[in-house]
Amino acid sequence: MEQTVDRASLGAFLRARREALQPEDVGLRRGSRRRASGLRREEVAELCDMSADYFARLERGSGPQPSQQMAAAIARGLRFTPDERDHLFLLCGHRTPSRHLHTEHVNPGLMRILDRLQDTPAQVMGPLGETLLQTPPAVALLGEQTHYTGEARSASYRWFTDPTARRLYLPDDHRLSSRVHVAILRAASTREGPRSQAARLVAILLRQSTEFASLWDQQEVGLSWSHAKRFVHPQVGRLDLFCQNLHDPDQSQSLLVFTATPGTDSYDKLALLNVLGADSFPTG
Repeated sequence: MEQTVDRASLGAFLRARREALQPEDVGLRRGSRRRASGLRREEVAELCDMSADYFARLERGSGPQPSQQMAAAIARGLRFTPDERDHLFLLCGHRTPSRHLHTEHVNPGLMRILDRLQDTPAQVMGPLGETLLQTPPAVALLGEQTHYTGEARSASYRWFTDPTARRLYLPDDHRLSSRVHVAILRAASTREGPRSQAARLVAILLRQSTEFASLWDQQEVGLSWSHAKRFVHPQVGRLDLFCQNLHDPDQSQSLLVFTATPGTDSYDKLALLNVLGADSFPTG
């Protein structure tokens, strides 16, 4: 049962966490005239995708009860640990998040790293290939991937059901990529059990994709992604990149960072994409 929001305690908690954070903790620059001991309310509002007035009212204890979605946004914006996030939900009058929302909450350590990679293609991925956060250069390289809903949030689902999902990748690599997608889903569904989200996704793909069903019958396990990634970008063409994968076992999330070898054609093209920005990736 939902509880009543504890506005006084919520305000005190938010104020203390805001004042404890420094601009460098969230990837912001510290101006020479800065006087605030922690983050400004305007900065927190931007990080949490809300108005500064709304956040100020929450701190004063006079704001409305935050929804679960808003509480999750605050937890992400203020870089809360899982324990801090659960405490926030209780103060807001909600149960602690479900397992699904637990996997949606980006690990603070990964976020701190991502904050320092704003000039590099990097993104945080969930356990089933859900893109949780992207840097602007990652959007320029791969397109916006955080807006999907339902099963389409999974890169594996899109790979087998949406022909456009493969356009960015070299055709010679498609077969191996399909096998890796299947092997990863097999491991996830086995690890998490027959009632898990992974098992549900497998059942859906078995019905919707003959390619997935054929590969599933081959019973392959232990396949993993290569660090070498070969892209065919719609604006700059062929890119040969290196993908470093930093895995967080507690949250089942990964931080992917894409780089190119200095002095190569791909290095120059990646630099060009960073200059062009997210608008360089067509959405049509």
